[in-house]
Amino acid sequence: MDKPPGITQRAGVAATALLALLTCCTVPTAHADERQDGRHGPRSAVRDARPLSAPGLHVPRGRAAQTLPRDLSARSWMVSDARTGRVLAARNAHLRLPPASTLKMLFALTLLPRFPQDGLRTVRPADLRAVGSGSSMVGLRPGHRYTVADLWRGVFLASGNDAVHVLAAMNGSVENTVRQMRARARMLGAHDTRVVSPDGYDAPGQVSSAYDLSLFARAGLAQPYFARYAGLATTRFPTGRDERGRALGTYAVQNTNRLLGGGPGVEPYPGLVGVKNGYTTHAGNTLAAAARRDGRTLVVTVMNPRSGRPHAVYEETRSLLDWGFSVADDAPSVGTLNPAPARAAEPLHGPPAAVRSAGTATAPEGTASAAGRLLPYAGAAAVLCAALAWALRPVLRRRRARRAAFAHGYRGPRGRGPDGGGPW
Repeated sequence: MDKPPGITQRAGVAATALLALLTCCTVPTAHADERQDGRHGPRSAVRDARPLSAPGLHVPRGRAAQTLPRDLSARSWMVSDARTGRVLAARNAHLRLPPASTLKMLFALTLLPRFPQDGLRTVRPADLRAVGSGSSMVGLRPGHRYTVADLWRGVFLASGNDAVHVLAAMNGSVENTVRQMRARARMLGAHDTRVVSPDGYDAPGQVSSAYDLSLFARAGLAQPYFARYAGLATTRFPTGRDERGRALGTYAVQNTNRLLGGGPGVEPYPGLVGVKNGYTTHAGNTLAAAARRDGRTLVVTVMNPRSGRPHAVYEETRSLLDWGFSVADDAPSVGTLNPAPARAAEPLHGPPAAVRSAGTATAPEGTASAAGRLLPYAGAAAVLCAALAWALRPVLRRRRARRAAFAHGYRGPRGRGPDGGGPW
C-alpha cells in the first residue's frame, strides 16, 4: 500500500521530540552537599545548596564582621529580620540540638487556633499524669476550672508543662498533638526539628536548630494571640474559676524570659516583644528573643552557651540584638528564612497521617514528593498524545474522505469498502 506523503517525516519528528522530552524528565536529581555527620544541614537538596547549610560562622564582610561580638560561646545562634526573613549572621544554623522549652513556640503555632480563648476546662488528674519529673509548672490543680487563655498564659509566662499537657489532652492526646506538631514543622520548612514531647522536656531524639526556632518565632509573631502572650512580662494567674468563668483568687506570675521583664542580674532589653526561653539539663539554656526598634523587628536565637558566665544566654542574646540593629541598614544577608522548595521529609515517628492544623489540610508524608515525581511523566504522556495526533492527521483525513465516499455509494477499486486499501 502506498504511504501518504509526509507521514514518515511527521512520525520521525514526533518520535525525536518525545525521546528528547523523556531524556530531560529522567535526568537524576543532584543531591548537593550531602551531610557526612548526620547532624548539620536540612534534608532538601535545594536547601543544601544554600550557604547556611554549612557549619561554622556566616557573617557579611566589612563592618558587620568587624563589629560582631567576640565573646559568643553558644553552640548555635542566628540573627534575622522578622519582616523580610533576611538572615544577618549565624553560627551552625542547622546544628541539631535539644531545644528545651523553646519548642513550646511550635506547640503554640499548632494548637493556638484550635480553641476559643474564653473556653473553660476542668483539669482532670489524667491530664497531668504524663508531666515529666522536675518540670516547670504554673500550678494547675485537678478539679479546678481555667480558661483557655489562662492555660496559654501558663505556657508562655511560666513555661508550664502542666498547662501544655492539659491543652494536649483537650486536643485528643499527647501523641496526637506530637503528630500535629511534626506536620506543622514540615509545613514551615523546619526540617531540623524532631518532636517527641510537646513541652520540650528532654526526650531521646528530640532536636531542633537555631534556624528552625527562628522560623517558629517569626511565624508566631505574625499571629496576634501568639504575639500577645509572648510579650506579657507579668500576669495575675487564677487559682481557679467558677462556672461563669470568674476567678476565685489570683497570684502573680512573671515571664521566665528575663530579657522581657528583668530579674536578678538581668536588665530588661529595650523594645523586647518576646518570644520564649528554655532550659533542661541536656539542652542547657536556649532562647528565642525578638525586639523592635525604629520600625524593624529582629529575632535572635541562641542555643546552649558554654562560657559558664551567669546569665550567658541573655547577655549573648543582648549583644547580638545590639549588633543586629547597628548593621541591619547596610549589611547584606547571608541567607533567608523565607520558604524554599524542599523534598517531603521521611516519616518521623509512627505512620504518616493526614493532619489538619490551623484549619489547613496537610497531605500524608510523601504525597507531595510522589506527585512531583509523576508530573514530568504526565507531561511526557500529554506531549506524546499531541505528537501522535499531529503525525496521524493526514491518515485520519484520508480515512474520513473514504468513509464519506463510501456513504455515497462508491465501492472503491475492485469493490472494496472504505477500509479496504486503495489510493486514498
